[in-house]
Amino acid sequence: IQKPSSGGSTLLGYIGIDTIIEQMRKKTMKTGFDFNIMVVGPSGLGKSTLVNTLFKSQVSRKSAGWARDEKIPKTVEIKSVSHVIEEGGVKMKLTIVDTPGFGDQINNDNCWEPISKYINEQFEKFLKEEVNITRKKRIPDTRVHCCLYFIPPTGHCLRQLDVEFMRRLSHSVNIIPVIAKSDTMTIEERQEFKQRVRKELENNGIEFYPQKEFDDDMEDKSDNDKIRETMPFAVVGSDKEHQVNGKRVLGRKTAWGIIEVENPNHCEFAQLRDFLIRSHLQDLKEVTHNIHYETYRAKRLNDNGGLHPISSNDTQESNL
Repeated sequence: IQKPSSGGSTLLGYIGIDTIIEQMRKKTMKTGFDFNIMVVGPSGLGKSTLVNTLFKSQVSRKSAGWARDEKIPKTVEIKSVSHVIEEGGVKMKLTIVDTPGFGDQINNDNCWEPISKYINEQFEKFLKEEVNITRKKRIPDTRVHCCLYFIPPTGHCLRQLDVEFMRRLSHSVNIIPVIAKSDTMTIEERQEFKQRVRKELENNGIEFYPQKEFDDDMEDKSDNDKIRETMPFAVVGSDKEHQVNGKRVLGRKTAWGIIEVENPNHCEFAQLRDFLIRSHLQDLKEVTHNIHYETYRAKRLNDNGGLHPISSNDTQESNL
């Protein structure tokens, strides 16, 4: 008996399998996609400015009608703002989730709890849509795909709050640590601080994105190892343009010159942007769905003996 070959078959002519990529591209361009990014860190670290710089538009909550005299809240609040941005015919619904009040109190005990609760609430919302008898053709995705965690540029070590937050939330969201306002340190101080932060994260068993265990193959591992060696990204944000050598560049003007945001010799903003948007955006969404959401879903279904399917009548009754 001749066994079927386990290897690939040789095609006798063109059949068009390679057009699937173009089909997927056309469908994505029609429907667009969601990307939800959370920013966490004490006030005054330039979180809103950095997000605006990343997406080259006024997308942060502060840009969307935030009052300049808004007081720092006494507890951590969760506030989000959404925009549809378009580039090259591709539409993306971008949601920025801000966490005002985090790390700003004298006593910051358990200030990560409202953030953890919000992340889980988005998982729960998605899960309930999934178990509906009459499901929507496209379930709205409000799950947090990425959390930019802003580390103050102290040059010393991580605060206990930083360690505690990342330790508790690294298993439910993709955390990308960044050193804010890194232009306040010299290049040597910056490198030493980055090494110290990486060592502390390792000693505390904290895995930031991209996690080693999720590398698909050796090529992925090689690319991601280079990124992991660079992190946390030392960044500078600015939405102001300045003239440098006849060109308009984004930067921060100081008495000594202009710190160019997109110049890799000045800071690592360009590396963060390329990593976050140009090379790993889809992977951030996939890890959120396949790892973090699946972990939540499995635990939720085990704890409750399974969720009962929800009919459209049940939904209407619950809204009454």
